[in-house]
Amino acid sequence: MQDHFNPSRIDLNLDCRAVTFENPTGERGAGGKASLGRKGAPARHVKPGERLVLADLRGPGTFRHIWMTFPPMPPEEIRALVLEVFYNDRPEPSISIPCTDFFGAPLGRPIPLHSALTSIHEGRGFNAYFPMPFGDRIRVEFTNSSRRRVHLFYQIDYTLEPELPPDAGYLHASFRRENPTTMGRDFVIEEGLQGPGRFLGCNLGIRVLDGGIWYGEGEVKVYRDGDGEYPTICGTGLEDYVGSAWGMGPHNAWYAGAPLEVRGPDGGPNPDFVGFYRWHLADPIIFTSDLRVTIQQIGYALFGEGQEKQFEEFAASHPAAGLGWDRGPSRGVLARGIFERVDDYCATSYVYCRVPQSVPRLELRTALVDIRRLPYEEPSPMERMMAT
Repeated sequence: MQDHFNPSRIDLNLDCRAVTFENPTGERGAGGKASLGRKGAPARHVKPGERLVLADLRGPGTFRHIWMTFPPMPPEEIRALVLEVFYNDRPEPSISIPCTDFFGAPLGRPIPLHSALTSIHEGRGFNAYFPMPFGDRIRVEFTNSSRRRVHLFYQIDYTLEPELPPDAGYLHASFRRENPTTMGRDFVIEEGLQGPGRFLGCNLGIRVLDGGIWYGEGEVKVYRDGDGEYPTICGTGLEDYVGSAWGMGPHNAWYAGAPLEVRGPDGGPNPDFVGFYRWHLADPIIFTSDLRVTIQQIGYALFGEGQEKQFEEFAASHPAAGLGWDRGPSRGVLARGIFERVDDYCATSYVYCRVPQSVPRLELRTALVDIRRLPYEEPSPMERMMAT
């Protein structure tokens, strides 16, 4: 399928189509008929609680690009817009996720994002470029579970093909959240899907709750094909997983980045909200039978001389991790080290599977709780304008 990304290749087996409100069936020669073709149906107002079928197509074929946009909204409203995808007449979805998270924006806070597979132009134009092969049929549904009427635009660019390659996989995307996490138990990014398959990557959001001066010492671990207590792939820390080092500030890159950082005006050692992503394109993770991906919740803290009481109280409630606390390592330092901690984690995972399967259905309340704007966060000028 990679040959289709070669712009010099002219493949006459590809029947190129698109579905929008201007051509909801994607039929050839059927686009833009409303109002005599003069932009009569580019968008729709979707009422609270309304569910729309954005595409219901027969294959075989492949989604090449999905674009959506909706007005800027508060976090708990925009994250209540839900995307689900059903393959081959299956009654349960293989993608069930908030729209914003699907495109790489966790915690209901879309910001500019530029990566190999998703982008959010200017923080409001949502794009996904991962190929999504489908066999007999694919159905895409959008549900407005917010309390507001939503002005929705979208376009799905796809190709119909004589047949899918024998090694093609169906994209699965699911949402998980643990609020708060459990001390000493790794947060699960992905588990339960059966191979053959490929872990394409993930995006995560963290509402930082615990203490210390750094929240991201936890390692990402990939258990595959019968791994037991210990994984085959074990990383070295959160910032390392996204290709950075010595902490993590806002940045975008092709395969990994951390574009979201929400930090109060008084600073402090840790932000209040963080979002990051990782795509395993150049470093594929293939599994034959089973897959489990997790991330630890481990932080770093340092206590200076004269902070004996603070250190003893902290160490009593935060078990040491790794080699434990380093006592008196240098002048002026009482103790430093890594420790188990508790935060609020959410994750979207993307997995290709040879056979379509069901993913956990999105629990909306779990996704929406505790993400409202903090007092120092301000709506964007566009949100203010469009709310009037």
